[in-house]
Amino acid sequence: MSKTPTNPELVIFDCDGVLVDTERLTNRTLAAMITDLGYPMSGPESQQRFMGRTIENVQAMVEELTGKHLPPDWPDQVRARDLEVFRRGVDPINGIFDVLDFLNGKDIPYCVASSGKHAKMDITLGSSGLMPSVKGRTFSAQDCENGKPHPDVFLLAAKTMGFAPETCVVIEDSLPGVQAGLAAGMTVFAYVEDPACDRAAMKAAGATLFEDMNQLPDLLFSA
Repeated sequence: MSKTPTNPELVIFDCDGVLVDTERLTNRTLAAMITDLGYPMSGPESQQRFMGRTIENVQAMVEELTGKHLPPDWPDQVRARDLEVFRRGVDPINGIFDVLDFLNGKDIPYCVASSGKHAKMDITLGSSGLMPSVKGRTFSAQDCENGKPHPDVFLLAAKTMGFAPETCVVIEDSLPGVQAGLAAGMTVFAYVEDPACDRAAMKAAGATLFEDMNQLPDLLFSA
């Protein structure tokens, strides 16, 4: 586990479940699609199994679970269903605007690094009102060779923003995301307000856990 920087130079936020409240919506849709394949699954179970992973990785896991070969466009089918839901409106995570205001006040830059595609972030960040705060500073696993738990998207974000990995802090809510941030050599804080979060695994991996977004400013500058 990397040591928390006294003054982090860059804060990298995951998107789903950290900036926007989409995890429950996404996994409700995904669970319904998997249930339609003959493998009954609830939204919370889907969230526990697949949280933080790319849809392509999820497809491989679903094929193993169901014993069925899914069509090549199955990830696109999932994304299309998700976007239908997101267009109806997505809420920001409670307290996130205050966190961004705090970082702005301290002149600490921040960006977004997500497993989701840019088209998805455009809708979720747009409908939640967060896009003006992060426009031009969103990074997606679609731009990388490997998704989380590999560190690629976090390293891309740090390099593009002009910061060394060891000076960056990652805010995540999933085990693959935590693993990716730590593999990048960054300090990781895990937002675990959602009961579906695997708290024990994220703590064991080396993340610092917190339950309320309003706690984050003090955690970032507690040293």
